[in-house]
Amino acid sequence: HTAQRGRMLYVPRIWPDLRGPKVLGIMQILTLVLCSCSGKTAALPWDLPANSSWEHQGGLVFIHTESSLYSLPCSPIEMEVAHPTYRWVQDRAASRLFSVTKEGRLLFQHFQAGDSGNYSCTISYMKHGVPVSQTFHYSIFGYHVLGGLDTVLLFHNKLCEDERTKRFLRDLQDKLRQLEIKQHCKLHMTATFCFPSLNNPSDDFIVQVQLEVSPFGSHWDEHCNSQDMETVTDCYRKTVRHNLGQVQLALTRFFKEHKSFLITGPDILSSNFTNEFVGFLKTTQCSGGYGQTKQLQRCLDCCIVCPPGTSSPPKASQCSPCPVGTYSPIYGVAFCTPCKDGMITRVPGASSMTDCIKKERTKQAVSIVHRIPALILIMLPALLALNFLFILSSCYWFYREYRVSSPRASKITGRATRMEMVTSFFRIPRQGPQAGPDAGPTSDTSDADTSASQGGNEEPTDGAPSPAVTSNLAAVTDEPPPVLTQEDRKDTF
Repeated sequence: HTAQRGRMLYVPRIWPDLRGPKVLGIMQILTLVLCSCSGKTAALPWDLPANSSWEHQGGLVFIHTESSLYSLPCSPIEMEVAHPTYRWVQDRAASRLFSVTKEGRLLFQHFQAGDSGNYSCTISYMKHGVPVSQTFHYSIFGYHVLGGLDTVLLFHNKLCEDERTKRFLRDLQDKLRQLEIKQHCKLHMTATFCFPSLNNPSDDFIVQVQLEVSPFGSHWDEHCNSQDMETVTDCYRKTVRHNLGQVQLALTRFFKEHKSFLITGPDILSSNFTNEFVGFLKTTQCSGGYGQTKQLQRCLDCCIVCPPGTSSPPKASQCSPCPVGTYSPIYGVAFCTPCKDGMITRVPGASSMTDCIKKERTKQAVSIVHRIPALILIMLPALLALNFLFILSSCYWFYREYRVSSPRASKITGRATRMEMVTSFFRIPRQGPQAGPDAGPTSDTSDADTSASQGGNEEPTDGAPSPAVTSNLAAVTDEPPPVLTQEDRKDTF
């Protein structure tokens, strides 16, 4: 029992190392427990896969433009599995057929800028009866080393006619194609001009032809295919320098052997184009659709393909976001694609046609945004005026309420009431022991007061009291002031 107990206590210690609770079946767990209880050594399935599928980031992969052959393995590490199957996919919506070897390597022949993108390879196999799959993701970018050659050719001709010049240029291109194949380069005619000669302007014309020489022709890297990725870039540099020198010598020799080009035809007059000058200029600029982003550590001055949403014109050094109103959906675009008429993008750097929207919506949104400050400025004075009036009215009502309810206001009102009562007492004298013997009856005095206050034609000036009031004041000066009782105070309110 001690041995059994020890085995049973030992199982939980090793359990965390088994990544199996999520992948082992219920029968396997029961077998492990039963073997531990019976005293037998449990056969732990160490070699079972921890998960049925894995996701791996393979990293960045840089492939040189126009590489003769490049093979990318499905897994960056060596895997010895039985009967695996491989499946390569790209992140594009359109399906595409890939060249895949039996070992699962993806083959690229004459790699182009548009072949760049995000790729993933899934390797599937069986292990201990359990289906297992591993997926590896790669971000593939095209690049090229610096190097090029600009060539200027000058030809003399008696006429400067469009049709005759076009036939001459077609004949020149046909003869230069043979030179391209021999020298493993590309010759691209970029511009042509025709203008009068300075020596004889009336009878002599000059046709100027500009050629752009690219060292990346067919099989240009055949000497570098056997080298590893760390040293292949140096081999590319040496190959480019060598090829450009050979192309320059070949072009010089070619135009010495082909001094003149005779153009004839049934519908045009015969004309002779004579070569007078051949000039070369070495360039170290990126091709169209490439920019120096310094992503490739082993070649910091190499030109990397521009991703979607950016572009780079020929001989530019940086990839720039597409301006507003344009987009670029693929890698290696020299010029962004404009949106359809009446449509525009919201921000620069659009990478899909779906980013284009109607201009009316954008203009309406922009106009509303621009109008918001003006509306605020218009409404602000009105709001301030309303707030000011509200404050004034609040202060007025507060003052009225305070005046009515405050003790001081009540005191002042009571004092004014008492003065009125005193005045009324003065006008109607009180009968009492203080009245003199000369005082007349009350009715007569009341009549006199009434006639003095209402029927008198003469009005007192400067606020002087009437004679009747004066006599009354003299009569009551020796008496104490009248005292209001509680009933009188209630009547005043």
